[in-house]
Amino acid sequence: MTRFFVLSDSPVLLCVAATAVAVVAPSLASAQGMRIEDKNGPITINADRMTGRPDREVNFENHVEIQRGPTTINADSATYRVVEDEVEAKGNIKMQRLGDVYTGEALRLKIESNEGFVVKPTYKLQKNNAQGSAERIDFESEDRATITDGCYTTCEGLDPDWYLKADVLSLDRERDTGYAKNTVVYFKGVPIIGAPALSFPLSDARKSGFLPPTIGTTNKGGLEVTMPYYFNIAPNRDLTLYPKLIARRGLQIGADGRYLGETYNGETRVEALFNDQQTKTNRYALSSTHNQVFDQGRWRLAWNINSASDDNYPSDFARTITASTQRLLLREMTLNYGASWWTAGLRASNYQVLQDPAAPITRPYDRLPQLTLLAARQDVKGFDWSVYSELTRFWNPDTSASVAPQVKSGDRLVINPSISYPLLHPAYFVVPKLSLHATQYRLDALPGNPNALSRTLPTFSLDSGLVFERQAHFFGIPATQTLEPRLFYVYTPYRDQSQFPNFDTSEADFSYPQLFSENRFIGHDRISDANQLTAAIVSRYLESTGAERARFAVGQRYYFNQQRVSLGTPTAQTRSDLLLSASGRVSQEISAEINMQYSQSLHSMVRSNYGVRWQPGPMRVLNAQYRRDQPNALEQFDVSGQWPIARRWYGVGRINYSLKDQKVAESLAGFEYKADCWVFRAVLQRTPTSAQAATTGLFLQLELNGLSRIGSNPLEALRTSIPGYQVVNPRASNLP
Repeated sequence: MTRFFVLSDSPVLLCVAATAVAVVAPSLASAQGMRIEDKNGPITINADRMTGRPDREVNFENHVEIQRGPTTINADSATYRVVEDEVEAKGNIKMQRLGDVYTGEALRLKIESNEGFVVKPTYKLQKNNAQGSAERIDFESEDRATITDGCYTTCEGLDPDWYLKADVLSLDRERDTGYAKNTVVYFKGVPIIGAPALSFPLSDARKSGFLPPTIGTTNKGGLEVTMPYYFNIAPNRDLTLYPKLIARRGLQIGADGRYLGETYNGETRVEALFNDQQTKTNRYALSSTHNQVFDQGRWRLAWNINSASDDNYPSDFARTITASTQRLLLREMTLNYGASWWTAGLRASNYQVLQDPAAPITRPYDRLPQLTLLAARQDVKGFDWSVYSELTRFWNPDTSASVAPQVKSGDRLVINPSISYPLLHPAYFVVPKLSLHATQYRLDALPGNPNALSRTLPTFSLDSGLVFERQAHFFGIPATQTLEPRLFYVYTPYRDQSQFPNFDTSEADFSYPQLFSENRFIGHDRISDANQLTAAIVSRYLESTGAERARFAVGQRYYFNQQRVSLGTPTAQTRSDLLLSASGRVSQEISAEINMQYSQSLHSMVRSNYGVRWQPGPMRVLNAQYRRDQPNALEQFDVSGQWPIARRWYGVGRINYSLKDQKVAESLAGFEYKADCWVFRAVLQRTPTSAQAATTGLFLQLELNGLSRIGSNPLEALRTSIPGYQVVNPRASNLP
């Protein structure tokens, strides 16, 4: 071999001998995408033989290796032109550049500017494991390259399962985007997509362009084909247009816009179908949310607006933005101000009711508007105090004789001050509390009903508990076991409230947290009379990290006086149902949960819920749950899971079976196939859309890793239906 050094300003031949060759010249180095400006960086050239003039042009032959920073070129022969800072190489070309690898028959490259080309190349990109071949690759800069008559894939091997073939393929590393012209995507040798232009990501970064078409089917609309177009307006704003052709209904046009800032975020989605072929009407749906803070977080503005064209929209378009079971569409706007110890809020809200003929819904009252004020301080000479006040204008526009309320509109003023003196200790706590609930109404009532009402009720409560600890073992694992008995007493005198309207109040579901509530109603139109004591005990097993391994609880409420305030018929009882609950991880793989509500007067379970999950590893989960709700005549058995059924094959499914009706209420079944560079999913789902109707949808999706997803996306249905579900190829989960 031969060694020489060429200096950037005055090349000098130092030695010609059977050793290596080194050239020193200005350079622009880069390592793993990070540019390092180094004008004095060296170029090192090794070869068996050298000829030429070191100040003009030097020729190298046999086992040539040229290296500068992150770029290394190997070839059979090469010529380095000093003035142009250019290398021209031939024969068995191999270039490693910023982690990417290129091979070819011939190469020309300007070292400093990274401009040049490779003839008959193959390439492999490190960032997303993409590879392919072409007639020629032109390097326009360190970040941009154009491939002529080439192909692109993320599959390994000489015979990839899928590949993209294009006349011109542009790769932009800076924008992480690929752009192809006159493109055909092949899968298993069969062309599945053809387009005059196609863009795709080189990473998880977002980009503008057409997204692959979505194809699906439902029993309501038949075949559905969607061709979305994505606008990457800015790093914090985007817009997706999605025209959808529904075979039995027509063309639906939709748009989804999202935005995100330092102090605000939101999303608006709208879709419309003009002249539905089935109903001969125009159909639409709208959903818009927004959240924003001002003045360093003191002011907060938010809205949540939803609308649909007709009552049947959830049934006919169950896979759209109006959820299949959502028939109360909220329209709400709020403005809140928060100071150090008080907050104020302004709220306006109403609902659109999408009626189900088989299960009519009573329209809630509108709040137009609602003003709230909450002030609170803690540890003021040992006392905690708060004052909650609310002024609301209620209005119900429903004029139907069968459902019209007795009170069409009215004003309600609520003032609720409270004061407590907590005595807290690691081993015990005692919290006495006194509150006053004052309410005044001004009503637009029907004849025969009062127009003005008022109510003032005091409430005294005393909450107390103890905490015991001991070292124990839970299924052989060392843990700290606690024993936490608790007593909660409440007294509220009786006041006849039968003449009071019901604007927004309902009876709370009986549950363990509700045992420690002072009012068994949600809302301010009813204040329950109380002379009662709740007794409960909890035992927990805590790991050394503080994580809760298991919890056991039992509780019951005892009534010293008969409860007389109700929304229906009062019931005479001296004690509530008995609540029992247990939950925890039996092992690293198995977790279970049990909740029971036992009526000692009826000697039967009123409500019960038993669930178990077995998750022995990734993409392996089985869930089983039994639910029984006697007051609502509900009894269901729910089984779901994700499990490998063969090599690369995963089964997914769920069955929610109604034992009362002896029929399947909800169901989902399908499979996923995971190859090295693609995933195929087929999922069939049946979803109830009303009391007597259901929609069946078929999801077929081909996910090409590093390119995109083709078909209808079942991932949201899988995550919702199967607790513990995991994507089989998580690294590609951000594909459009």
